[in-house]
Amino acid sequence: MQTLFTLAQLADADVKEAESILRSCVHCGFCTATCPTYVVFSDERDSPRGRIYLIKEMLEGGETPSERIVMHIDRCLGCLSCMTACPSGINYMHLVDHARRRIEAVYKRPLGDRLLRWLLVVVLTRPGIFRLSLMAARLGKPLRGLMPERLAGMVNMAPACLPVASRNDRPQVFSAQGERRKRVALMTGCAQKVLSPEINAATVRLLTRHGCEVVVVEGAGCCGALPHHMGREDDALASARANVAAWSREIEGEGLDAVVINTSGCGNTVKDYGFMLRDDAVWAARAKAVSERARDVSEVMAELGLAAAGDHVAGLRVAYQAPCSLQHGQKITAQPKTLLKAAGFNVSEPAEPHLCCGSAGAYNLLQPRIATQLKARKLANLAACAPAVIASGNIGCMTQLAGGGTPVVHTVELLDWATGGPQPAAIMDP
Repeated sequence: MQTLFTLAQLADADVKEAESILRSCVHCGFCTATCPTYVVFSDERDSPRGRIYLIKEMLEGGETPSERIVMHIDRCLGCLSCMTACPSGINYMHLVDHARRRIEAVYKRPLGDRLLRWLLVVVLTRPGIFRLSLMAARLGKPLRGLMPERLAGMVNMAPACLPVASRNDRPQVFSAQGERRKRVALMTGCAQKVLSPEINAATVRLLTRHGCEVVVVEGAGCCGALPHHMGREDDALASARANVAAWSREIEGEGLDAVVINTSGCGNTVKDYGFMLRDDAVWAARAKAVSERARDVSEVMAELGLAAAGDHVAGLRVAYQAPCSLQHGQKITAQPKTLLKAAGFNVSEPAEPHLCCGSAGAYNLLQPRIATQLKARKLANLAACAPAVIASGNIGCMTQLAGGGTPVVHTVELLDWATGGPQPAAIMDP
């Protein structure tokens, strides 16, 4: 793709990176068929190729983007399916992230949009506030029919019964069972430990059972993905620096073999810390060291090898739903399915596994109508597998797909159960 940036524009490192990405596009259109919003709208402007043109127009012009450009970029889920399909290896993730930063910096959204985005960043990234908001939302559920669509979506997110906060998420060290094979830090996350604290508990049990010393590091918190994907870069980089500082103390102290992440959306961002902080003289080297150690829990378990599983799970039908941030962002496709099969489960994968379920961070709250269509499509494909349980590796996907009639649990909960842990509460006795 030809670009027309000025020398002054190219002096900006982010613009220079964007130009390199834009020039790699050969207009082939392979990305269109894999894009969820193109599947929904059949509009070129709601395809990756179309958005690339719009982003080029916005960045070259250097002016405030139009409402039309903002609408089409906002509709992008950031699922990165286009990156899997692209024969040219375009890093669409970095391009759309830059576009969102630009929009956030120069475009004035309507007041309601600004308030909602601010509220999501404040609430979802702070577990204490999120817990209180879910309690309040439960009280407001009878009135959700009177609420604006997006606010009603937030209220619907509140579970009927909020789990008790887990002691496992406090800073501490969990000793390995038997000989120590690895020393790892566990990222406990923010929204996940409020909505489903049993995921971290299952992760700790699974890792320690397989010879890992697990450290929950003081000072580590939100990964910064949510503000990052909204273009709120100051907030995102503040979270990144806090995590890098916390994990670097362990790396430089007793050492870490890995930073284990069981929320794939967070993992995709942490693995990008080295890029996000590449121009920061203070943080660049440490951010790179953290990114190099970031591992999805399925990667670590594949390296360790799964211990012998019991017969109690043999043949249970599991439909594996691959989170976009895992399969497209981190390029992890085989490990979760291989581990589930090794544990004795009967594993299937739905049709159209590359298409997003509509969660995409806070997308289901910002774009509820599109997200609802994608959710229905995904649930129909999963139902065709006739599973007893749906497994996924991302709390956003799990929350989006809950309530469809089939229990949804984290992959790590099933692996923990198969190798000696408790049966996940969401699953009825098979």
